[in-house]
Amino acid sequence: MGDMGKRGDRFYIEVSERGRVVDVRATGEVDIATVGALRSVLWAAPADSVLRLDLTGVRVLSTAGVRALVAAHLRLRAGGGELVLVRPGPTVARVLRATGLHRVVRVVTDTPDPIADRALIAA
Repeated sequence: MGDMGKRGDRFYIEVSERGRVVDVRATGEVDIATVGALRSVLWAAPADSVLRLDLTGVRVLSTAGVRALVAAHLRLRAGGGELVLVRPGPTVARVLRATGLHRVVRVVTDTPDPIADRALIAA
């Protein structure tokens, strides 16, 4: 997959891959207009990877976005991988709590994450 970016007017995604760790940084609004771009990136990651989705720059997470995250979580879990949500802002964190997603998917609020450190050493 390598380094790539998908840019929209309201939404931008950066992807980098190191071994089994796929880092995805999303910026902007995840809504019905932009969720397709997010979904395609989540689906491009191997099912056995640890996909770290950095939500620091995400201002809006719609119901469509939550559904995309749940589907990605189920696909990765079935393949032996894991979806990790990294540093959601207050607005997104409220959505994760309201939907119960924070109980299903691991949410990491601190940095750096030991998974990334191990991947850097192994690379």
